Amino acid sequence: MATLTSKLHSSVAPAQGFDEAALLRYAAANVDGFPAAPARFAVSQFGHGQSNPTFLLEASSSADAEGGLVKRYVLRKKPHGVLLASAHAVEREFQVLKALGDHTDVPVPKVFCLCRDPAIIGTPFYIMEYLEGRLFLDQKLPGVSPENRRAIYRATSRTLASLHRVDVDAIGLQKFGRRDNYCRRQVERWEMQYLASTGEGKPDRNPKMLELVRWLKKHIPLEDSVGASSTCLVHGDFRIDNLVFHPLEDKVIGVLDWELSTLGNQMCDVAYSSMPYVLDPEGKFYNGFGQGNIPEGIPSLEEYLAEYCHEAGKPWPAADWKFYVALSLFRGASILAGVYHRWILGNASGGGRAQYAQEQANALVDSAWRFQ
Repeated sequence: MATLTSKLHSSVAPAQGFDEAALLRYAAANVDGFPAAPARFAVSQFGHGQSNPTFLLEASSSADAEGGLVKRYVLRKKPHGVLLASAHAVEREFQVLKALGDHTDVPVPKVFCLCRDPAIIGTPFYIMEYLEGRLFLDQKLPGVSPENRRAIYRATSRTLASLHRVDVDAIGLQKFGRRDNYCRRQVERWEMQYLASTGEGKPDRNPKMLELVRWLKKHIPLEDSVGASSTCLVHGDFRIDNLVFHPLEDKVIGVLDWELSTLGNQMCDVAYSSMPYVLDPEGKFYNGFGQGNIPEGIPSLEEYLAEYCHEAGKPWPAADWKFYVALSLFRGASILAGVYHRWILGNASGGGRAQYAQEQANALVDSAWRFQ
């Protein structure tokens, strides 16, 4: 069953608050078409997502919350507090959204402005278009007809393919990342992030996670060192619940959450988007399809991959598939370890769900080993 964008926000968490009057002054001066003196200005917080806090801005021509013309925008900012190196890069999100929106047909929200000055609301942020549409937070698509389930998954694979067809040189993103050793650098990066979020007075480290690091380093695909032939723009967190679908049609109107985007090996994106087919169907937190448990209408993994490869014009690296899947699970576990650490410190977004992030991280590690 779909959830409308308008149903995903609530009051701002106390730890995530900021100077709304300062934000209003900045938005009025820097966002084209933003009301200069709205009768009502309201800020609420989206609860979906755990990384960069995201807020709905509503500027109304009437003081009555139910009346008047209302303009809606979305603000995405870095969290408060001490952050891990290279994490929460809203500046990079803005850069890639701007390039894609201006030069390609990849469906992304329009971005209006980037504020690097932390003096305005406490951290850098950007303001973008609000998209009213449907989000499918459950990858099984309950309450959706088999025909529409198939259409939604086809739209997902085709959208990913459209992203991977982008000529980064032509849209000014040629320096958005390195073109070689992407997988090796991913393993090293997320190992560092995991170590920075655990141990030494922080949450305990999982020995299986450390073993997984060693396995990944031994099985990095040969093509990783080649670079150019397998390099393109990657989203980094491409999954169905990061896509906004048209309110009525089964087509994607916006790809969200670009924090991890860079240049790299596109098969990492493909593997990550395939997680619903991989994760333990009995898992407490990650209730995937498992073997022979795919809801009616949703294509099989082979069909999903074939659709992507056809649209993207890329082969599926069957020999290295286990590595790409394990890397996706490893990275997800590292991210969740960081979420849990921030929850302990009191600056995690995503509300109360963050308190379960350590258990979720350990479940991903177990899934990675079961997949071998």
